[in-house]
Amino acid sequence: MATGKVFLFQWLLLLAFLSVLVLAKSHNLPGFRHVRRNLRENDTIISSSLQTFYYNQTLDHFNFQPQSFATFQQRYMIDSTHWGGADKNAPIFVFLGLEESLDESLKFVGFLSENAPRFKALIVYIEHRFYGKSVPFVTQEEALKNETLRGYFNSAQALADYAEVLVYLKKKLSATYSPIIVIGASYGGMLATWFRLKYPHIAVGALASSAPLLYLDEIVPQDAFFNTIANDFVESSESCGETIMASWDEIHKLASRHDGLSILSQKFKTCQKLNDVSELLTYLKLVYYLVVTLDTPPTYPLDVLCRGIDGAKNVIDVLDRIVSGLIALEGEKSCYVNITEMQLYYDQFSGSNWQMCSDWVMTINFDNDATVPPPPFNLERYVKQCESFYGVPPRPHWMTTYFGGHDMKLVLKRFGSNIIFTNGLRDPWSGGGILKHISDSLVAVVTKNGTHALDLFKAEKSDPDWLVKQRNTSLKIIKGWIKKYYEDLRELNLK
Repeated sequence: MATGKVFLFQWLLLLAFLSVLVLAKSHNLPGFRHVRRNLRENDTIISSSLQTFYYNQTLDHFNFQPQSFATFQQRYMIDSTHWGGADKNAPIFVFLGLEESLDESLKFVGFLSENAPRFKALIVYIEHRFYGKSVPFVTQEEALKNETLRGYFNSAQALADYAEVLVYLKKKLSATYSPIIVIGASYGGMLATWFRLKYPHIAVGALASSAPLLYLDEIVPQDAFFNTIANDFVESSESCGETIMASWDEIHKLASRHDGLSILSQKFKTCQKLNDVSELLTYLKLVYYLVVTLDTPPTYPLDVLCRGIDGAKNVIDVLDRIVSGLIALEGEKSCYVNITEMQLYYDQFSGSNWQMCSDWVMTINFDNDATVPPPPFNLERYVKQCESFYGVPPRPHWMTTYFGGHDMKLVLKRFGSNIIFTNGLRDPWSGGGILKHISDSLVAVVTKNGTHALDLFKAEKSDPDWLVKQRNTSLKIIKGWIKKYYEDLRELNLK
């Protein structure tokens, strides 16, 4: 396989990492049966009381050229079922859309709808520009081919969108003094953090779940992401991790034989004959990544995989154990590694792909064997690949220049306030998260066993005590923010 195509599969894997909440909802993904417990058939958070609206959004918030004043339809949804009303200054919970359609987010985010009643809160969900039904003028595919139009697709513009929608809504609802709490997951958690810092006059506080703010611009070591994956496998089963480590050499040895790819295709029951070993490696890395990042109770797919590997029967070599683990995770199937589907997945991440090639540059390495320390992040190679895709280089330092990130404790200790950073230490993205308190009001709520954005998922009766406690801690803090806000209103003789 040509070097460019090999890199394409590695790039696909990084897209999978960055778009985990999108990937995990695809029913044909590796291990889906065990990974997303809260996406059962007919299990949805979308209620009949949720109303859909469209706001005439400004295309370019930061320019005064004639074309900047063009507008497009941005989708948002409102649930006012439990709202106490503007006359009571009842709060507003706002979910800031991430790199997917709002319809997809509504399938997993239960935190707002489940807790709105106790706060008598209005719920607002806003879709991120260039995703779902909020793509300016054309389809997303067409927009990303338009060099001028896709230039308006970035995080700063998205935050300004949210600000404009919320100012409009407060005026329309006569809710001038209703406190707004913004909430986001993953990239959306980064947006929630930045929104509170950039627009404190609009949002009283922010809940940022699994926000990898420190993976930008080499703020933390590049190997933090994959070290977490390796440690998670060791914690689940040390022998399982050792088997996976040994399997990489075995795969490469087999692939080097003249009939090696054919043997690997048969052993792993691939849906199409392998054309290159990178296809199998990418598939396996994706499996291992997903079972760690979404190792949710009560099924715990990582343990399912490792029990299959450790308990394999009638095995001849280490690869038979890996296959046994895949069968345990996915069930009996006619085939497992579907290269055609993996290539199709690439298309659904075209929006994320552009963001990664513009201002959203995560300095983590993804060209490795999952449980083996990765080589250094190669920025020069990254830039060249982006230029080959779009004709322009990314701006790897822009996010930290515009939003900050370096020396965050020093910078924010006396500047920022009212942000909750929730993380689970089994999540590889937690290596780029805020894991310690910055100040009394910039608080880290961390769980040892938590995974990616789990605290925002729909609650289940089977949720462990540590997860319930994490959610309740966040709710208690939010309650305190709102209480203090109301005290300030009274002290200032405002409505």
